[in-house]
Amino acid sequence: MREWWQAAGTGVACAVVLAFWAHQVADSWGGGYWIFGCAAGAVVCALALVRRRARLPAAVAGLAVAAVAILVARLHDLPAEPGPGTALGLSVLVGSAFRTLPLPQAAGVGTGGLAVALASQLSGSPHSSVLVLNVGAWLAALAGGLGPRLLARRRAAAEERVRQSERLELARELHDVVAHHVTCVVLQAQAARLVARKDPERVAGSLADIEAAGSDALAATRRVVGLLRERGGRAAFGPAERLGELVARFSGPPVTLRLPDGEPAWPSEVAGTVYRVVQESLTNVSRHAPEVEAVVVSVTQEEQELVVEVTDDAPPPHRTRGRLGGGYGLVGMRERVEALGGRLTAGPRPEGGWTVHATLPLPERVVRG
Repeated sequence: MREWWQAAGTGVACAVVLAFWAHQVADSWGGGYWIFGCAAGAVVCALALVRRRARLPAAVAGLAVAAVAILVARLHDLPAEPGPGTALGLSVLVGSAFRTLPLPQAAGVGTGGLAVALASQLSGSPHSSVLVLNVGAWLAALAGGLGPRLLARRRAAAEERVRQSERLELARELHDVVAHHVTCVVLQAQAARLVARKDPERVAGSLADIEAAGSDALAATRRVVGLLRERGGRAAFGPAERLGELVARFSGPPVTLRLPDGEPAWPSEVAGTVYRVVQESLTNVSRHAPEVEAVVVSVTQEEQELVVEVTDDAPPPHRTRGRLGGGYGLVGMRERVEALGGRLTAGPRPEGGWTVHATLPLPERVVRG
């Protein structure tokens, strides 16, 4: 939908510029002198509208049309080319090339665009306004194309640094995660030896426990190794620390903590992700919402999933830009949750305040209790 609106806006702008230029030429030159320049401009603008199908061929074709227009205007004493319509279409084509094409191709199109802009003086115009118009359009294309390209590259580099940091953190925690599950296997095996001596009939149950613990260890190991090996993949989960201690150490507004009854037996990777989601959410409150007066952290265990929700009472207007864009905290939270097959959303609530909502699937063995 956004691309459609952009194309519609470009088409309207081209039509207005072409109509205005035709009127100006008809008033000053008379006759049908406006026809050639408007036809050339219409062709270049049409190429600009369909550029997404083949950006490089469209840009090359637009430059070729502009070059031919300059030559024809010179030979037949027509109004100077490229005119405003052609200049607008070329600006869109060159800017699109700067933004999306591989660097060598973008540089080639940009050089061609600058050559066409400078060649506008060869069309026979005694005024420098044509040169200024075309060079200005080329500079606008340069800024409009290179700016978003550099910003996208900078953002991608920053996100890659975040992912690399998460992978290094995961590597440090690999031992702890695997050791937890392997220790359970060892303890279950030791218990099975004792059971085999005293009550052989219970050996089958002990072996089932060992099998379940081994399956958990294997699943956690595969998940961790997969995250480490996947370049640009999803990030790690954090240490499974107690939420009560985290809330107690929080120096911001008062926090109400709501947890399931009893001592839920969550896997260490799930507990660690819960901890990191709550930690990052509280950090965002302290950084981006100093006006918050109260925060509620709620963790509920449903049939097959764990739901984590952190809400605050931030008054409108919500500082959406700061909360979503600063420090890539949302990127880290979402990647930790998605690494376990969950989902995460964050944003303002209709009734006021801000909420972070994460849903994590629970292993079947935990669900059964």
